Amino acid sequence: MKLCQIGCGEHARVAHGPSQARCARERGDLVLAGCCDLDAARAEAFRRDFGYARAFTDPAAMLEAERPDAVVVVVPVERTVAIGSLVLERGLPLLLEKPPGETVAEVDRLIAAADRGSGTVPHQVAFNRRFAPLVRELRRRIEEAGPLQHLHYEMTRVERRDPDFSTTAIHGLDAVRYLAGCDYAEARFRYRETPELGKGVADILVDAVMASGATAHLAFCPVAGVLVERATAHAHGHSLFLHVPMWSGVDSPGRLWHYSGGRLVAEVGGDQAGDGTALFELGGFYRETVAFLEALAARRVPSPSLGEARQSVAIAERLRQRAAEYRA
Repeated sequence: MKLCQIGCGEHARVAHGPSQARCARERGDLVLAGCCDLDAARAEAFRRDFGYARAFTDPAAMLEAERPDAVVVVVPVERTVAIGSLVLERGLPLLLEKPPGETVAEVDRLIAAADRGSGTVPHQVAFNRRFAPLVRELRRRIEEAGPLQHLHYEMTRVERRDPDFSTTAIHGLDAVRYLAGCDYAEARFRYRETPELGKGVADILVDAVMASGATAHLAFCPVAGVLVERATAHAHGHSLFLHVPMWSGVDSPGRLWHYSGGRLVAEVGGDQAGDGTALFELGGFYRETVAFLEALAARRVPSPSLGEARQSVAIAERLRQRAAEYRA
């Protein structure tokens, strides 16, 4: 299986490159064929550091020269649709970084590019929280305890003065869908704007009802005092608390506590949950790469697909618009 990488920037270096290098060591069938970036020095450094055979600066030229079996795209969101379409229209399986577009219309363009006369081109959106070992363990325990009553997800950052935080908040929005095991039915949004800190900087609070009837609350605070993501889930007789491992955040390597009947019944550390203790392993990037490659090898449909990611993008788009609500 020949793999090509498009985009060799910081996120590709800390998350995808190490994951691909580990997969190449573990799998006898994986060839890291070519990596591409508009910056030639950056492409060459990625090639050297992660074991790719050749470096390119033109993605179309690389795809023509290498004829890969799969492609990973990690580019700025404003380039995602163009580069993703370039890959899908050639019929090449694609692992695409989130968000797969800033709007639902952009996601639909990618879906159209993937839908060909011979069938849909295999693809997967890289919502890494779905593959983080501790997040997966939380979902497993929620399913066992069920039915879910309420879910809280908190995301805080330090001096993230992005004019549009929705492209990061989409991780929390999607994680709630994954943990609840269903889509949103409706959501209401509140914004605490802080224009003195920059255009578009705001705390965002979301109150939601899921399709299952469970309720959810999300809090996004991009200019707080610490980098954390935390989830709390309640079912009848069960309460679970998760500290998601986030890069160099204070909660790394993460921890999950499970209480039942008023007592602690399980405590799981991120270093105990499998896959390894490096940040790319704790954060789910390695496992999402494995899931993509294994799905292709077994001729299964990778997940989450663009269609599965569509609602997460739709709600993030509503946040960007400073809308008051969302209804499915």
